[in-house]
Amino acid sequence: MIDKMAVAVFSAKPYDQVFLKSESDERIHFHYFDFSLKIENATIANNFLVISAFVNDDLGRDVLNILANGGTKLITLRSAGYNHVDLQAAQELGITIVNVPAYSPYAVAEHTIALMLALSRNLPRAYNRVRDGNFSLNGLLGFDFFGKVVGIIGGGKIGRLVGERLRAFGCHVLIADPINGELCKSEGFEVVDNEQVFKRSDIISLHCPLVCQTRHLINDDTIAKMKEGVMLINTSRGGLIDTRAVLTALKAHHIGYLGIDVYEEEDSLFFEDHSSEIIQDDVFQRLITLPNVMVTGHQAYFTKDALEHIARSTVSNIISFVDNKPLDNLVKKA
Repeated sequence: MIDKMAVAVFSAKPYDQVFLKSESDERIHFHYFDFSLKIENATIANNFLVISAFVNDDLGRDVLNILANGGTKLITLRSAGYNHVDLQAAQELGITIVNVPAYSPYAVAEHTIALMLALSRNLPRAYNRVRDGNFSLNGLLGFDFFGKVVGIIGGGKIGRLVGERLRAFGCHVLIADPINGELCKSEGFEVVDNEQVFKRSDIISLHCPLVCQTRHLINDDTIAKMKEGVMLINTSRGGLIDTRAVLTALKAHHIGYLGIDVYEEEDSLFFEDHSSEIIQDDVFQRLITLPNVMVTGHQAYFTKDALEHIARSTVSNIISFVDNKPLDNLVKKA
């Protein structure tokens, strides 16, 4: 029997291992697996009381059943989001779920702004042209942020940080959030509903969780309400966007710019090197050929500061569980 302080860490890339090791408690022995957790390999976690998982690990009912049968009692997520976890099944099986609720909102907010700026000034195309000795400005015409209306859906910490930074550019910021509305108002933002965001915004940025009510929040109907030429940014969860609908709108020039750090079918793509393969996802392949689209591979969180905080919180979650202390980052089914 493996000692109870042995922890199986899935999706453990080299950088995860470095930061977990640096923050580790002497009572914890991490066992690293660089592949994602799936039903085919879930029995690897047998006899591990604790496992650590990331955003693209499968934590559906079937996998949780295998984990529970193997003795797992705690799953500590190295992420804030938990839409990939069947919380009902976890509760029924006696598996406790904890997360890292706020590892670095600044990292995600800054990456969001970076996507906006790069798209608005055509920086990827400009960079590639100069490398080829082409200094023509044709096709690189951008726009000022000053005076633009930016709509943010999701007024949590990240959404408000994005809003603060855009106000510094001279933007008028709208925020739609049914929970944090009063807080957003107290910070000087105009609080509106989603409909107003869609109708009034020159730039729309998504910062809400992925739940049943927000899946495909961006779809044919909501896109039709947007201004022609709108910029759409998503650094939250891929499932917020109906990618096929957005692709159609891009081809029709209704959406003028798209910047995404997440993708609804990213599980089979992101965090791995597919450069020597033919990617089979035709929608994604078509998307990245468009000159007004920027895709980054779920790296908005990826800063030294964020990884330090994730590792520290993960270790703290494990120690609290083993010592029977209150779990500050407990995730419960709503």
